[in-house]
Amino acid sequence: MIIHISEYADKKVLILGYGGEGKSTELFLRTKYPGISIKIADQSEGEAYLKKQNECDFVIKTPGIPKKLITKPYTTATNIFFELVPKNQIIGVTGSKGKSTTASLIAHILKKSGWDVRLIGNIGKPALDSILTGYSSDTIFVYELSSYQLDDIQYSPHISVITALFPDHIPYHGTVEKYYNAKHNLLKHAESNDYVIYNKLYKMLTQWAHDFSGVALSPSGKNNHYQTKLIGKHNQSNIALAVSVARLFDISERDCHTQIQSFEPLPHRLENIGTFRGINFYDDAISTTPESTIAALQSLEMVETILLGGQDRGYQFNLLAETLEKYGVNNIVLFPDAGTAIEAELAKRSSYKPKIFHTSKMREAVSIAFQNTSSGSICLLSTASPSYSIWKNFIEKGKQFQTFVRQYAQENQNQETTS
Repeated sequence: MIIHISEYADKKVLILGYGGEGKSTELFLRTKYPGISIKIADQSEGEAYLKKQNECDFVIKTPGIPKKLITKPYTTATNIFFELVPKNQIIGVTGSKGKSTTASLIAHILKKSGWDVRLIGNIGKPALDSILTGYSSDTIFVYELSSYQLDDIQYSPHISVITALFPDHIPYHGTVEKYYNAKHNLLKHAESNDYVIYNKLYKMLTQWAHDFSGVALSPSGKNNHYQTKLIGKHNQSNIALAVSVARLFDISERDCHTQIQSFEPLPHRLENIGTFRGINFYDDAISTTPESTIAALQSLEMVETILLGGQDRGYQFNLLAETLEKYGVNNIVLFPDAGTAIEAELAKRSSYKPKIFHTSKMREAVSIAFQNTSSGSICLLSTASPSYSIWKNFIEKGKQFQTFVRQYAQENQNQETTS
């Protein structure tokens, strides 16, 4: 059942979760519904914060709180946004990998081609902030949507884009099937004139497209003729998806070429942070699954040292171990806790004996990399595991990596000149 926020404008409303989106929701409600009664509950208050639901008629929950914990009628900022903004102005982008780059690239192409574009969601502003700042009937919203946001979405955008699909966020959703169902929710409320643009390399996405109510499009042919700063085959797929969206807006091939060439890659996504003491360092901190790290290794190929591990979510690392052997990665630095599972998988491969190092400190990991990586080769941070066992998030992890690489190079510059 679709719940409309206007139905609860004179009720007691609880904002459940008070991070960036929760604060944005509060500002939106106080601006649009000044008479509304609002309470706040956040996990930082302690385990009893969920009991505040008993004091209210209605809940607006933030994405980080699973829906199974909600005991009252509820909605989300995502649903409120879709309720209030005409769907023909919304492009929704999701995927297990590549959604931030693809959403950003779509927004970049449209904006440089003269459209009024707002990049919102995970990668941009909170969605409800965009409503408060005002927009016209010509505004296009490119909305990056996570599985958390899609878990209980009650709408579909006019254009849906799905970049990739493989297991992720299982602790939140409970099972792989529930994770996939959350992603699939993006398409379940589509109409005959809506679009889905998808990566046909994933069989389940092809099945979803077959069952889709509207028009399904999958880019075909090679797309490596675009000049771009983006690295890797997976980014060629992301470019193809973005170009397919651009064509729906009658943007010419020539303009697509121009805008793709000028697009700057996002931080911590196969980001070349420089060459220090002859070693090329790449920050791919965003890669927190085995599949995304495999894509990074395939993109660079000349990796001699890799930093792996983090929170253990029970991922299977057999294909990662196979890829590490295929590309001859000589040095593997492992972080807890997933480092144990990665090492166990590597031990099964009798023909592959890389040097393995253990640490829980990024500074030490960087030192190991400098001491064991040959001049002219690559050191890659791409952990194949979530960050949370050691770091707050992938951004903190990537920033530490970049900071310590530069610090080590600076502190040992005399050694460099004399060696």
